Amino acid sequence: MAAVPTLPRPVPSTPGSPRDLAGEVARLRSETPACAEVAHFNHAGDSPSPRPVLDATIAHLERESRIGGYEAADEAADRLEAVYASIATLIGAAPEEVAIVENATRAWDMAFYAVPLGPGDRILTTQAEYASNVIAFLQAGERGASVEVVPNDGSGQVSVDALAGMLDERVKVVAVTHMPTNGGLVQPAAAIGRVIRASGVDAFYLLDACQTAGQVPLDVDEIGCDALSATSRKYLRGPRGVGFLYVRNSWVERLTPPFLDMHAAEWVAADRYEVRADARRFENWESNVAAKLGLGVAVDYALALGADAIWARVRTQAERLRAQLAAVPGVVVRDQGATRGGIVAFTVDGVDPAAIKATLRRSKINVSVSGASSTRYDMEARGLEEVVRASVHYLTTDDEIAFLTDRVAALASAGRRAERRPAPARRRRERIRSVPA
Repeated sequence: MAAVPTLPRPVPSTPGSPRDLAGEVARLRSETPACAEVAHFNHAGDSPSPRPVLDATIAHLERESRIGGYEAADEAADRLEAVYASIATLIGAAPEEVAIVENATRAWDMAFYAVPLGPGDRILTTQAEYASNVIAFLQAGERGASVEVVPNDGSGQVSVDALAGMLDERVKVVAVTHMPTNGGLVQPAAAIGRVIRASGVDAFYLLDACQTAGQVPLDVDEIGCDALSATSRKYLRGPRGVGFLYVRNSWVERLTPPFLDMHAAEWVAADRYEVRADARRFENWESNVAAKLGLGVAVDYALALGADAIWARVRTQAERLRAQLAAVPGVVVRDQGATRGGIVAFTVDGVDPAAIKATLRRSKINVSVSGASSTRYDMEARGLEEVVRASVHYLTTDDEIAFLTDRVAALASAGRRAERRPAPARRRRERIRSVPA
């Protein structure tokens, strides 16, 4: 039988201040195999799992290979049930309000497509909304609903005042990406919830927390959202191929999932079925049991460290990286918002983001590139085609930040030299697309 992984022991914080993780980073990195291989600045894409998560996931796969998949799942039933309780603790929900599904996009889709929308209905969203979500909005628009983007305020976050002025009885969905894929902006989710509640409008508030679960403290009652979707693989540091959906109890039975199976519903008579009364109506029968167990361990790992402590450490390291990059001639940090988190977006004058990513990879530094197609409203409004996305976590060290900054500075210097080099006018205007390591 699989052993229960060892998790970090909670350390009491001083009242009024979060626990300081700086002194624990060496231990936490020693539990993360990737830290010995690469300088990982792609936690917003996939954050390498710590050893307890790997052990739990692999142990279950090995158990399946020995006694059979159904039997291994039966044996792990209590631990599987505990995953729902752990997620509920993470976000301040009840276990029956939690569904575990294949990924964050599927979680979000199951909630959004369960809302009946038709001609005259309005969907309100933000300028920083994620592509997959907007595609769903546009599909709903083909059935007559309108999609309206709430303008930003002066900081670059959504204007809560503008949202308040747009709410009326025709608004059926307010959908917000808590942190966009292309920058460190954290939207004022709780302020949005308060405005919706104060308006008296019966709108479904759907929060995409794909980038914030495991990074930002989340309390669904404080936020006031009716549904929240999240993934395992990003800041929670769990396995890929699993995510979760929260749906408030008062909304669960108002929503009919876009598809059902014998897990989400029961076939009770030849001509009749009954849908489950809890959030698991948004699940399906077949699932990745090993990944689900790994997700549970990842959530428990985060809970043991403390959400406030994680958030404090992430913000500190992200601001350190922003400051160092901004000091490099030719580098422009592109993050917006009154509150900024662990994603640091930047460009380098004269150097293509894809070339930056490839060159850094040769130095064993992982970053990502975010293009206009992922957040088109925002990128087009700011005249951006692509940005380099460097995302930190509590594991990120000062030395790694200095290493990344030094390599970016070398690329920026190469870009300036290329701009000064005599060449035909057309070629001078082209960005560097290949940079030697």
